[in-house]
Amino acid sequence: MRRTGSVFRIIYFPILEVPHISKQEHLINEEITVPQVRLVGEEGEQLGIVSIDVAQNLSIEKGLDLVMIAPKAEPPVCRIMDYGKFRFEQEKREKEAKKKQQVVEVKEIQLSCSIGEHDFQTKLNHAFRFLKDGNKVKVCVRFKGREMRHTELGMDIVMRFAEAASECAQIDKKPVLEGRNLTLFLSPIKQ
Repeated sequence: MRRTGSVFRIIYFPILEVPHISKQEHLINEEITVPQVRLVGEEGEQLGIVSIDVAQNLSIEKGLDLVMIAPKAEPPVCRIMDYGKFRFEQEKREKEAKKKQQVVEVKEIQLSCSIGEHDFQTKLNHAFRFLKDGNKVKVCVRFKGREMRHTELGMDIVMRFAEAASECAQIDKKPVLEGRNLTLFLSPIKQ
């Protein structure tokens, strides 16, 4: 509302309608509008090409749903099935597949050209822990100032690190110098 003098004026703004996005992947029952379909029975048997009315009547007689499986086929393929049970089993399979998949992360370990022996061993132990968890390890040596003139020192440290971790890791990518960083990727050895 906007106040003009002593009178309030109401201003209406149009509400934008958001289109409804269906979560359904398949057309079912009355949503199917094609004139003819190739019909598959509930046991997977081919019932031939029939009109949509006949297909819908057959599904109603059996107390099941008519589901369009392949809409791009000529004519589209429809199947008589219990759609609720089908969706439940599909979601169950997706959850099982999600449980079994393993996400591989890349853990980064930073070294310097002047790293001490104890610090080197500590970083190596971290790398062992990451590799045992199934993650990849990115070993990075950052050159500061005049260290850029002695990149071979960084290469020696990286190769020493890879050699020390060779019992549970393999070199995934050779060491690469990108700007001021020398990087090496290690991946766990499959057992």
